[in-house]
Amino acid sequence: MLLRPFTSISPANRHLIYLLVGCHLLWSGVLYIFWLIGQSLETAHPGWSALFILVQLFAATQLLLPALLLHPEERSRSFYIFWSLVLSGAIWLLNQMPAYSLLTVIKSGLLLLIATLVGAALARYVKRLWELIPICIAMTLADFASWSHGPTAIFSKQITQYYLAPKGPPPLVDMILVKLAFPGRLELAPVFGISDWIMVVFFAIVAHRHKINDNLIGPDGEVVARRQQVGRYLPVSVLALLLAIILAQTTGLFIPALPLIALIMLLWYGVRFLCQAPG
Repeated sequence: MLLRPFTSISPANRHLIYLLVGCHLLWSGVLYIFWLIGQSLETAHPGWSALFILVQLFAATQLLLPALLLHPEERSRSFYIFWSLVLSGAIWLLNQMPAYSLLTVIKSGLLLLIATLVGAALARYVKRLWELIPICIAMTLADFASWSHGPTAIFSKQITQYYLAPKGPPPLVDMILVKLAFPGRLELAPVFGISDWIMVVFFAIVAHRHKINDNLIGPDGEVVARRQQVGRYLPVSVLALLLAIILAQTTGLFIPALPLIALIMLLWYGVRFLCQAPG
């Protein structure tokens, strides 16, 4: 009874959350298979790497479909604090365990799951579409400042040094980096952070709740989700993340994805509404 205010979820949303958990475990299994395949490939050709990233990211995109059907529920601040502590503790505990490959892929799946839930929770606070403009501007400026002279610059250096010459335990920031499989690599490699996926989900759900079809390969995401048409969903925000990943991989630099995602989303909305303007 003591935890009831924190665990009371509508039956429909509870079913969708269970579905999300199951789908993310399934995605972890797919990631594990790609890791096994990658180990058997001796080549590290850029084309193979791009294909691996594309397939794994596209598979992760389909995990957003149940989140589009979540119904917003009024929650207290204590509810979010409680689940923030629980989920943060789960990430920390998993990272205290031995770094087995199977456990590593489960960590990536857990990060995507948590990011999806956080992104969905944040999206409910956007009441008007124009509110995205100050959010994107603030996010871009803050992330660029952090990348050039702040914590992100320090974390970038730590991650680069660790994965070029692993020595000792991984840096703390490694806990919140989503790792994917690459051809010719024995271990999974960090590709993007949990905050990047939070914003991918955030933009996708905001578009859905404001009746904007941001799906590049089919009808609105809710229609795809209700028809269970897995493989027919690619929102603009995921494409933006993919472009940021490709840019980072080709340049070899730890380039923050958030500003690029925000910029592409602003441009996309701007072009969309200009094209729809009368006259």
